[in-house]
Amino acid sequence: MTASAQNAEKETVVVLTTEYGKIKIKLYNDTPKHRDNFLKLVKDGFYDGLLFHRVIKDFMIQGGDPDSKGAPASKQLGAGDVGYTIPAEFVYPKHYHKKGALAAARQADQVNPEKRSSGCQFYIVQGKTMSDSEISRMEKGLQNKMKESRFYEIVKSRNEEVKKLRIARDSAGLQNLQNEIIAQMDAEFASRTDLPCMTEEMKRDYKTIGGTPFLDNEYTVFGEVIEGLDVIDKIAAVKTRQGDRPESDIKMNVGIVEE
Repeated sequence: MTASAQNAEKETVVVLTTEYGKIKIKLYNDTPKHRDNFLKLVKDGFYDGLLFHRVIKDFMIQGGDPDSKGAPASKQLGAGDVGYTIPAEFVYPKHYHKKGALAAARQADQVNPEKRSSGCQFYIVQGKTMSDSEISRMEKGLQNKMKESRFYEIVKSRNEEVKKLRIARDSAGLQNLQNEIIAQMDAEFASRTDLPCMTEEMKRDYKTIGGTPFLDNEYTVFGEVIEGLDVIDKIAAVKTRQGDRPESDIKMNVGIVEE
């Protein structure tokens, strides 16, 4: 392998420093839009002095809200942004929400159906370990979510029929149409080979180190912690007030590890 090829594959590492210790994170090359945006903000010093403004034990720690810098204790945080969003970059099942995953926060599906990421806010997964039965239920849930999404796509494509039946108050016709759509969807999924299934590596990670698998394919994972998982645990354990903001501010500084 040539030196240029090796450099192309090399993943950039950043270090996030807090009073609880340092967290080293490698950024994935196959989520380039998120990687490049994050590195630009780091180089600009954007994250320095910002807070982990949302902390939920056994779930995640979130930061990157520009409004959190110097924010008084009474200020509600979480809505700050940089005026743009980033297209989703789901690389599933390669990247998933195991403990230590770095992912982009975003607005809810109702106002953000494309699942575009915040231009600045991120979270690091703590999560919790899961049993085999819990993992099976999660896997089934991911498949059901895909089916539900497809159901509404078909309904939307037949919107004119739905309107006419509703105007006519034809409940029997609506029920027949629903049954027809469900039959169409079931027929499609019976032959699909791309249903979301957890790999053996994922199942092992979710059983041993933990994570939040219900977020997979919903939020972009663009990096992972390589040192400092214990720091995540320390931050996640702090006391919080209403809105999940820590009672005592937890500031961050973020830099690039030069090698």
